[in-house]
Amino acid sequence: MKPADRCEHITPFIVMDILEKIHKMEAAGIDVVHMEIGEPDFNVPECVNRVSIDAFLGNETHYTHSLGDIRLREAISAYHQTTYGTAIDPGQILVTSGTSPAMLLLFSVLVNPGDEIIISDPHYACYANFIRYVQGVPVTVPVYEDNGFIYTPEAIKGKITPKNRAIFINSPSNPTGNVIPKKRMQQIVDIAQANNLYVISDEIYHGLVYEGREHSIYEFTDKAFVLNGFSKLFAMTGLRLGYLIAPPWFVRALQILQQNFFICANSVAQLAGAVALKDAHKETQAMRETYNKRRIYVIERLKHMGLGITVEPTGAFYVFANAKHISTDSYALAFDILEKAHVGVTPGIDFGANGEGYLRFSYANSMENLEMGLDRMEGYLKGL
Repeated sequence: MKPADRCEHITPFIVMDILEKIHKMEAAGIDVVHMEIGEPDFNVPECVNRVSIDAFLGNETHYTHSLGDIRLREAISAYHQTTYGTAIDPGQILVTSGTSPAMLLLFSVLVNPGDEIIISDPHYACYANFIRYVQGVPVTVPVYEDNGFIYTPEAIKGKITPKNRAIFINSPSNPTGNVIPKKRMQQIVDIAQANNLYVISDEIYHGLVYEGREHSIYEFTDKAFVLNGFSKLFAMTGLRLGYLIAPPWFVRALQILQQNFFICANSVAQLAGAVALKDAHKETQAMRETYNKRRIYVIERLKHMGLGITVEPTGAFYVFANAKHISTDSYALAFDILEKAHVGVTPGIDFGANGEGYLRFSYANSMENLEMGLDRMEGYLKGL
């Protein structure tokens, strides 16, 4: 017996291979600086701790509504109104155990076998695998360093076919950290509307923008889906809390899948999320200021080492640096850096064929560790 055929189309998440190698090295007593993983190094806001404890003591540990606790859905709606000026009905919101389940449910209701979803290349490593899992076809649009790895309208138009269902955007982006400007988002929406397509917007890094501001897709169109969650801005990775905003005509189908696959998200985490949206501004602002200092430092150091950064990233906590002059095999290069310099970085090939030759550096680590890691990286490059 072998695993089902659908499993054969799922590619490994290379950053996890890097992380697991690091764990083995650390178990052997080797000190490694983590610049590979996209996980905040901050603790959750104090209000999240407080309400989580109160929820346990108050026995708020039972199933919630399958769409999510109405207190959280109303808080998400209010947050979007305050942040983006968009009116989101709480009935359009599905709360999930992290953003990944939201993505699985979304593609399950949107994609029939053979349907196409347009995604950028490079892109977050799991997007294409979710699409393939529901027997859809990821259609990649190469994006380039000179344009800040942002779609051009012409490139999207060249990929439009009758099988397209949606255009997928991610801003701020993983792996590049770049933010799609307002004008370009409007152009993408115009293309989608002209071709009767949906827009799927992964907004998980919203709130972590250091120059200008990000825009939610619902500022431009209501024929769209929003993916978001609490792992990045609120450092709540282990609490596994996300949400999906969907057009009303998809909600019942999403709810039925949620009932069957997951029942509901964690009840305590949902209450913590509601409070985080209302009361954690001071702490998230402090995190953002700290990230920005790290961003500036890491960009300067990497440029000094000769790595290519044509358009400086202004969001998330990543720098996607061109290392093609060192190697065109980013996988081998990342493992060589790990073995010889004891620094974890993510190879660009993890994010698509057009990411080959790049390395992703995460600055979700302390300044002290970043300094140590980049010193080691500089020594490695000089050794070459």
